[in-house]
Amino acid sequence: MSLKVITEQLTQVKHESRMIKLIIKILITIAILAVIAYKIDLSTVLHVVRNMSPQFLIYALIMQLMSAALASYRWYLIMRRLQFGQEPLFYLKSYLKGSFFNQALPGGIGGDAYRVLECAALGNGKKAAFYGVLLDRILGLIGILLLNLIANIAHPGLLPPAIFHLLNLIALGGIAGVIVFAMLGKIDRFADYKLTRHLHEISEDLRRVYHDPGAIALHSVISVLIHFVSMLAVYFIGIGVGLNYSLLTFLVLVPPVMLLTIAPISLAGWGVREGGMIGLFLLIGANQALVLSMSVLYGLVLLAASLPGLYLFLTNRTKSETK
Repeated sequence: MSLKVITEQLTQVKHESRMIKLIIKILITIAILAVIAYKIDLSTVLHVVRNMSPQFLIYALIMQLMSAALASYRWYLIMRRLQFGQEPLFYLKSYLKGSFFNQALPGGIGGDAYRVLECAALGNGKKAAFYGVLLDRILGLIGILLLNLIANIAHPGLLPPAIFHLLNLIALGGIAGVIVFAMLGKIDRFADYKLTRHLHEISEDLRRVYHDPGAIALHSVISVLIHFVSMLAVYFIGIGVGLNYSLLTFLVLVPPVMLLTIAPISLAGWGVREGGMIGLFLLIGANQALVLSMSVLYGLVLLAASLPGLYLFLTNRTKSETK
């Protein structure tokens, strides 16, 4: 069997694997949404959505775009420290394009993969670009865990004790895990083995980014601020649909839901986000129809916030084709 035939067969297998994963995601998304639709009066949801004041959606969209801008700046700081070129505007455009792929085309190339390819084209290679994007994801995770931990401590009586302690344990465990991971780069023996070499290299890059207390503080503040602004988007929508709870309540309840949507088991987090929102807000006696309305509208805001990425992608593609 020739190398060409083997390559073609491997490509076919990868294509089929992606299609199977996409179908599974679609089925999971439909199943979760179907269960939610069965349990909640959708006519009430439609009524709430129709009567939603547009100003709250505009506020939410602005907050979501601000969150994306801050996230792109954090990514720029990471890549600059890893010796990648380009100004912040390059990373903002790439981040927005990646967001579009994540939100509007979840079954195709992922937004992170797109960002890796764009950075790899700068000349440092795909592996270095992949490490940079992965570190951006890790620091983003730290940000949402820190934000949720701070909110839980500030409002300890909101959730049942078991859930309160579980969320805090997850947050502290995640933060501790990243600290331990950063220490792996100091163990040279890990670089000697194929299975641990990549972990050693990523750990070294993480310590390169967090090179002094000032850098740690800066990245931590930016990472928390990114998610805080994103939570403001949810808060504005929540107030708009009639969920008149404090901002602190949203900061306690929404971040764990966002963590759930990281798991790639549904289309752009649809279904998982709605189920998580309803489950946690139900603990404080919130109206399920209002919570579902908020979650659906936030999903639409995320989609709208990704549209600048579509424009940038099409513009860049047109320029490439005319060269």
